[in-house]
Amino acid sequence: MSVTRRAAVILAAGQGTRMKSPLPKVLHRIGGRTMLDRAIDAAYEVGCEKVIVVVGNHSPTVRETATRRVGAENIVTQAPPQGTAHAVNVAREVLAGFDGKVIVTYADSPLMTARVLEPVFALDADLAVLGFEAADPAAYGRLVLDGDNLNAIVEMRECTPEQLKIKACNSGVIACDRELLFALLAEVKNENSKGEYYLTDIVGLARARGLQPRVTFAQENEVLGANSQAELAVIEKVWQDGMRQVFMGNGVHMPAPETVFFSHDTQIAPGVTIEPNVVFAEGVTVATGAVIRAFSHLEGAKVGEGALIGPYARLRPGADIGRDVHIGNFVEVKNVTIGDGAKANHLSYLGDGSVGAGSNIGAGTIFCNYDGYFKYKTTIGERAFIGSNTSLVAPVTVGDGAMTGSGSVITSDVAPGALAFERAQQIEKAGWATAFRERKAAEKAARK
Repeated sequence: MSVTRRAAVILAAGQGTRMKSPLPKVLHRIGGRTMLDRAIDAAYEVGCEKVIVVVGNHSPTVRETATRRVGAENIVTQAPPQGTAHAVNVAREVLAGFDGKVIVTYADSPLMTARVLEPVFALDADLAVLGFEAADPAAYGRLVLDGDNLNAIVEMRECTPEQLKIKACNSGVIACDRELLFALLAEVKNENSKGEYYLTDIVGLARARGLQPRVTFAQENEVLGANSQAELAVIEKVWQDGMRQVFMGNGVHMPAPETVFFSHDTQIAPGVTIEPNVVFAEGVTVATGAVIRAFSHLEGAKVGEGALIGPYARLRPGADIGRDVHIGNFVEVKNVTIGDGAKANHLSYLGDGSVGAGSNIGAGTIFCNYDGYFKYKTTIGERAFIGSNTSLVAPVTVGDGAMTGSGSVITSDVAPGALAFERAQQIEKAGWATAFRERKAAEKAARK
C-alpha cells in the first residue's frame, strides 16, 4: 500500500499591525518558541516532507527565520497581499513537481500541533477542512454543512442573518491533492466586499466539479490565532495550562500550578516539587526528587536529583547542579558545575567555574570572573569551605579541603587543606565612638 506524500504551505505574510510591536507578529513567542517555529514544527511532525513558507516583503526577519528552518528554496513572497487564496497560489511553482497532499496552515496559530493537523490529512475527502465549534462565532467564517459534508464556507462579511447563527466555524486549514488545489485556486475570483481572493471559495468551486468537501473538527482552543497582544496572552495561558496538566499528570507536585511558567523544552522528572511563582525559561532539565522553591528563575540549567533550589534563586545558562546540592535565596549561578552535596545557601554570585562535591560556599561569596574584556574561571575543590564575604578573583583555584577566611579577597591559588585569608590589621581606638557622638550632638544642639 502506497503512502500519500505530504507537503505544507504556511502563511506568514501578514502585517500584524494590531500587535503594535516592532517585532513581526509571527516571531512573537509562546512558551519561549516563536509562533512561526511552532507552525513549522507541526508541519514536519505531521509528516510533511516539503514545507513552504509564504512571507511578505515588509519583514526580512521573518524571511530569515523561515529560511533557517526550511531553506531559501522553500520561501515564497506574497507582494502585494491580495488574500489567502493569492497567498497559497504564490507557492504554485515551488510545488509544481510535488505529487501528494498539501495542507495550508497559519504561522499565527501556534496551538495547531501535529495532533490537531493529522485528522485533516486522514479525512477521506476530495477536499478536507478543519473546523471548530465557536462559543462566540464573531468574525469567523461559517461552515455551511449537510451532515458531514461541507456545502460552503462563508466569510462573516458575506453571511446572511441565518448563516450568522451558525456555530460551526472555519479554522482556515485545508488539505487536498496538490494538482486539485492549484486548479481550484486558478478559478478563484475577488468579487467580494474586500476585493480579495478568498481561499474559502475553493469549497464552492470543488462542489461545482462534483467533488465533496468534508470537515473534521478540533477544539476551539486548539485553533486560536494571535492578532493582538491580548490574544497572544490568551494563547500563552492555554499553552501553559496544558503544560501544567501534563507535568502534574506525570507526577510533578505543584501546589499553585497557575503561578508556574514553562518553556517549550522544559524537562521535569516525576517526583519534583515546584513551589509557587517559578519560571522555567528555555533549556532546563530537573531530575527526580528536586525541589524548586518559590520565586526562582531557571534558564539553560540542569538540576540533579534531590537538589534544593531557592527560594529566590537564579540559575542561568550553563548552571549544572549536582545531586543533593543546595542553592539558596538570592544565589545566582551561571556557567558553573556544582558537585554533589555542595551548598551555597545565601546571597552569592557563582559565575564561570566549578565547585567540588561537599563544598560549602558562605554568604556573600563572589566569583570575580570578568575584567571588562574576558571571562576567567574559578575552581573550588571538594570539601572546601569558602568563608562569608569572600571575593575569589579569577583565574584562581581553591584546593580540596581548603578554607578561606571571611571577608578575604583571594587572588592566588590556595593549596589543598590550607587556610587563606586577606585582611587589614584591626585597630581599636578606645573611647573614640563616645567622643564622636558627644561632639556631634553638641554641634547639632548649637544649630537649633
